[in-house]
Amino acid sequence: MKRRAFLLASGQSLAFALTPHATRDGLPFGEQQTQVAADTLEQRIARVLQAYDAQGNHRTGTEVDNASAQWLVNQVRQLGIKAELESFSLNRIDPQSCYLRIGGRRIDGVPLYDGGFTSAEGVSGRLGRLGSGAEIGLVESEPSQLAEPGIERRNEVAEARRSPHKAVVVLTGGARPGLFLINASAFSRPFGPPMLQISNAETDWLKAQAQTRAQATLVTEVKRTAAQAYNVVVKVEGSNPTLAPLVVMAPRSAWWQSVSEQGSRLACWLEAIRVLAAGHPARDCFFAALSGHELGLLGIDPYIKRRPNLVKRAHAWIFFGSDIGAPRQPNLIHASDDVLERWTVAAMAKEGLTANGKARHDSTGRGEAAVIQQGGGRFVTIACGSEVYHSVADRWPEAVDVATLARYAKAFANGAIQLAAANGL
Repeated sequence: MKRRAFLLASGQSLAFALTPHATRDGLPFGEQQTQVAADTLEQRIARVLQAYDAQGNHRTGTEVDNASAQWLVNQVRQLGIKAELESFSLNRIDPQSCYLRIGGRRIDGVPLYDGGFTSAEGVSGRLGRLGSGAEIGLVESEPSQLAEPGIERRNEVAEARRSPHKAVVVLTGGARPGLFLINASAFSRPFGPPMLQISNAETDWLKAQAQTRAQATLVTEVKRTAAQAYNVVVKVEGSNPTLAPLVVMAPRSAWWQSVSEQGSRLACWLEAIRVLAAGHPARDCFFAALSGHELGLLGIDPYIKRRPNLVKRAHAWIFFGSDIGAPRQPNLIHASDDVLERWTVAAMAKEGLTANGKARHDSTGRGEAAVIQQGGGRFVTIACGSEVYHSVADRWPEAVDVATLARYAKAFANGAIQLAAANGL
């Protein structure tokens, strides 16, 4: 299906694409006209995904990311619910010249955001495999795997960070040819040599060059910019504020458009707000859409610091994982205990969804859920596999299955009503 030829059954296409054209309090934002009420769930979700995709590259602290935060606030307010922005600071990395040159050929790439960087002149020397003694090492990252979150930054990539190479080329692993970026888990504490991520389409040629120890120059020139990023926070008040609250959390920043990775989470998050607000819950329900996801989960710390003891005090945390409802992909649920796992399975079953995999309760949590896990909080996560995870190919509409995503959104929104009840699980 051609991306731009896709039309909703309602006849609206990209009606909610955000076009920043004004500022307020230093934040660019788009003025949106919303049609609510009679819309079907699939129509609501499709519009959210279309708008999110059309906004551009959602990298933390950029103009697009901050405009997207205001857009999300507007989406919530159109439901009749108050939403607010909470800021946090970062030194944003803005790539300048980032490439590998061998002979007369230049291959552009993206630096690893939590490694070292070079000047405009870069690092020159022989190209060789990891541990070869060459000045510039060549390694491959593992393709992302649903059951092993973060595997792409382990193995050779982790070893290369501790190597004596002056610089490293990372051939990014993925399910298809392309550039699949690695999250900067050590963004606040960068270490290791300059590392340049390059499309795996160059694998055969670069391996041949490494075999002959070709002379190469690697450049990862960046500039740092003091910036602000924003978490979007919402509270749906319960009838009994003495009860432990329910928290629903979703990351919202990303490397690219990431309509499946992040857009799917936000569609579920918005639907949960809509359903819980209409359901008059007994518990207070907190909602957080966090920036800083791809940069060491920067947004979760300021959110928690503003709410001391929330990690343990919360009745439960629902964390929407990546690529929910991706076409033809299995899902994986991870709950901190048997009760939440059974709740998840039952909520999905009501919408005809099967739990394809269950992570051990004590296995490491995905993304921001790991912070809740480490703090002793009670949580559940749903995520799906993807062939375009962290790739420019994660675009509307090819990367998403609206009908399937709608079933997940309905399952968790309606299931959350049960958790938010006074006698919630």
